[in-house]
Amino acid sequence: MAKRLFTNVSVATMEPGGSPYGLISDAALAIENDTIAWVGPPNALPDDWRSVEAEDLGGRLVTPALIDCHTHLVFGGHRAKEFELRLEGATYEEIARAGGGIISTVKATRTCSEDELVQTALRRLDTLLGEGVRTVEIKSGYGLTIADELKMLRAAKRLAKLRNFRLRTTYLAAHAVPPEYKGRSLDYVHEVVLPGMDAAHAEGLIDAVDVFCENIAFSIEETRIIFEHARKLGIPVKIHAEQLSNLGGAKLAASFGALSADHLEYLDAEGAASLAKSGTVAVLLPGAFYTLRETQAPPVSELRAAGASIAIATDCNPGSSPLTSLLLAMNMASTLFRLTPEEALAGVTRNAAKALGLGNEIGTITPGKRAELAVWNVEQPAELAYRIGFNPLHQVIMGVEA
Repeated sequence: MAKRLFTNVSVATMEPGGSPYGLISDAALAIENDTIAWVGPPNALPDDWRSVEAEDLGGRLVTPALIDCHTHLVFGGHRAKEFELRLEGATYEEIARAGGGIISTVKATRTCSEDELVQTALRRLDTLLGEGVRTVEIKSGYGLTIADELKMLRAAKRLAKLRNFRLRTTYLAAHAVPPEYKGRSLDYVHEVVLPGMDAAHAEGLIDAVDVFCENIAFSIEETRIIFEHARKLGIPVKIHAEQLSNLGGAKLAASFGALSADHLEYLDAEGAASLAKSGTVAVLLPGAFYTLRETQAPPVSELRAAGASIAIATDCNPGSSPLTSLLLAMNMASTLFRLTPEEALAGVTRNAAKALGLGNEIGTITPGKRAELAVWNVEQPAELAYRIGFNPLHQVIMGVEA
């Protein structure tokens, strides 16, 4: 058995219910193969570890490696012109209805080869990994044909062969109605979304199914049809909901036991309670809130009162959140949404793992879980959400290999 022992380190275990951050300020941390074997005060180190040569981490902070649980990392082109239009007063909805928004990225993505999608996504992925991220969810949703959705998912899978990180892929063909189906969204669901899901599932390309349930995208009933199909295939579901209006998408997702409901600016107290009851994670996306210059913030106080789990993600995409820094997303969540730094860190570790169905494997520094760790040049955990444009990552530890 390969072993590593670290001492002279502060460990933010992120286990709930104890001290803030689950912090052990003077700790020893033991790893056996790819698993956390033990963590605690050095004087309580088990006898069978006392002969292992310790590695001194110089008083640095260790946290679980970060998790970006909502990204659209694979896409073609950019939407800088729309950024200009929004600054001139156009709304996200106006741009989308005029043929911009998601549809403009669809056109660019359809023209890209799989190789081109991989190469452009790698640059964005490397930026995330450089900040201590080691688990990334990547959605499809810019192809909107069966062939192009599969192309995006295959490109995402190739990324995991090129870099050392944990990947979760999500099928989001129900992201927008393509021009060729304008006014026929239900036909698109039956002719593209559902058979495309079957094909992607048969090829082993998807870990979850997502729907953009909104007045510019898919209705509650269309979302229900997609969720029921995913349930038949045994695939977990997620939802983009309550970003621009309150259609009740989050409550629908909760009724299906969804992994997460994301955005949620217009969520009401009843919706927050339904998420808490079902265990569905509320994923907040401050990058989109910031980029779109929204004024309706997610109901954090209602989510807290209900006891819902709150995660944070970059929502990296070319239009509403061209963000590739999860550390900045933490700062935005604290500054714009008034999350505490502890809630922000839980949002990119413990709760982000839960939002991907990985809560039993990663997200906290707990014996028996995977040893996927980030080592930081900071004195306190709050520094991770406090700084802007500063990366204090020292190293990432993946099992017994650094």
